[in-house]
Amino acid sequence: MASPLSHTSVVDERPLISSGLVYRLTSGAALLAALTVAISVGGHWLGEKISLAGHTTETKAIAVTIGEDTLHLAANTIRFPSERVDGAAERVDLYLTWPQMQGYSAADRLRFDDISQSSSLIFLQLSQSTMSRDMSGRLEPIYSHLIEGEAYAGPYGLAAHRLRADAGYNGEVLLTAPRAGEPDYVVRCILPASHALATSGDCQRDVKVGKDLSVLYRFSSNQLGDWHSMDTAVQSFVKARLEDVAGAGTPSVGGR
Repeated sequence: MASPLSHTSVVDERPLISSGLVYRLTSGAALLAALTVAISVGGHWLGEKISLAGHTTETKAIAVTIGEDTLHLAANTIRFPSERVDGAAERVDLYLTWPQMQGYSAADRLRFDDISQSSSLIFLQLSQSTMSRDMSGRLEPIYSHLIEGEAYAGPYGLAAHRLRADAGYNGEVLLTAPRAGEPDYVVRCILPASHALATSGDCQRDVKVGKDLSVLYRFSSNQLGDWHSMDTAVQSFVKARLEDVAGAGTPSVGGR
């Protein structure tokens, strides 16, 4: 017969939850907390990157040398991130608000992000000249031989010229205007049927600036009424950012 249990029997006093399990739970909680912080910080950083979509509000000067010309450009005026580096380049692309001539900023972000507002921007492409004449200089030796028919009244007092179908300009018209003491203003445009159909790149014109710099700029046909002031503003903007190698020092790029 089995002996009855005595009150002096040994009682198992091991804890219901082992220290090893507590350690694992504590470690897991710490890891989860760290992961939460990392996701929060990383998500904030990624969210900012996505919202900027390649833009930058940074206004530090980028020194870019194109051929014989060196320019100091605010980073937020340079359109593509890959071009926001100091050094030699074949070209650099800029975008600016019109008429403020300023780069990307948080206050103006919709003008850069919303395609319906893009007609308030102008786009510049700076490269080394490949032709001896700019667009105004090409009017007589080149464009005059590609025009067919008589000139007719274009928008904003400009004269419009049809270009031959075989000239390769795909529906563009040539718009010109005389300027006192200067060669005629010349611009090529695709003129939409209405203002609502205008895009940010309906018109394009190129000018020569600096030693050997070609500045091609594109803008909306809705801005053609500003053709004279825009041409002056574009040239002044680029000239103000050219480095004076002769010793005048580095130009100021301004706040934006």
